[in-house]
Amino acid sequence: MKLNGTSSSTPLSGSNGHHHNGSYINGHDLNGAYSSTAESDELVDELGDAHGASSIDTPMRADAFDLDDDLKIDLIEEHFREIMNILGLDLADDSLKGSPRRVAKMYVKEIFRGLNPANKPTSTLFDNKFRYNEMLVEKDITVQTYCEHHFVPIIGKAHVAYISSGKVIGLSKLNRIVEYFCKRPQVQERLTVQIANELKTVLETDDVAVIIDAKHLCVSTRGVHDVNSSTITASYGGKFAEEATKQELLRYIAQPSVSI
Repeated sequence: MKLNGTSSSTPLSGSNGHHHNGSYINGHDLNGAYSSTAESDELVDELGDAHGASSIDTPMRADAFDLDDDLKIDLIEEHFREIMNILGLDLADDSLKGSPRRVAKMYVKEIFRGLNPANKPTSTLFDNKFRYNEMLVEKDITVQTYCEHHFVPIIGKAHVAYISSGKVIGLSKLNRIVEYFCKRPQVQERLTVQIANELKTVLETDDVAVIIDAKHLCVSTRGVHDVNSSTITASYGGKFAEEATKQELLRYIAQPSVSI
């Protein structure tokens, strides 16, 4: 692969099993990650299972968009090929040889495209000419995101509701806002708050509620291997923090969805 017209390669390791490319030396990651010792492995697992998030914002470096998408795909392809090589997979096999490129394109163009604010959906408000002043609820919006601790899927449903402040939004935009924040590595608590905050900004009201019910494959396919549990998170703003309004919303959500 070429960077700025010159050939570039990523050495797997140097002597003593450590990287010598300036990012990993003597068991320490220069970007702040811990070394791969038994103690740090235990800490990594504990932090992942704790399901904490460092902030409401998705952790991003200041230079996150210095590289264009095509170059990101080239670099991820190269690194994922190394991962497959380390695992002992035969990249000469017809079924596997295209996988590094496929994964790289999937990461950048599909499942993590919500990292790029250029892909944020535009939302247009309209006057509430019908003077509809009750809550509007959009149920069962598909949630498909990736756990940022293990990079495996989180799959479920989101329910969003708002009470108009005099403006309304196209229904599909509610789905697109949910989808945008799903398309990045996530923690469910952060995802819930990000969607709620965006809706409050777009709709110009605090009267917004978001509820997410999802299954985490990091729970069902590894670790405890519990295939039955799901995780519910909620954000109630403005009038939805009032018990009567909250209970009304929960009754709507509990009703069977319409089948077509």
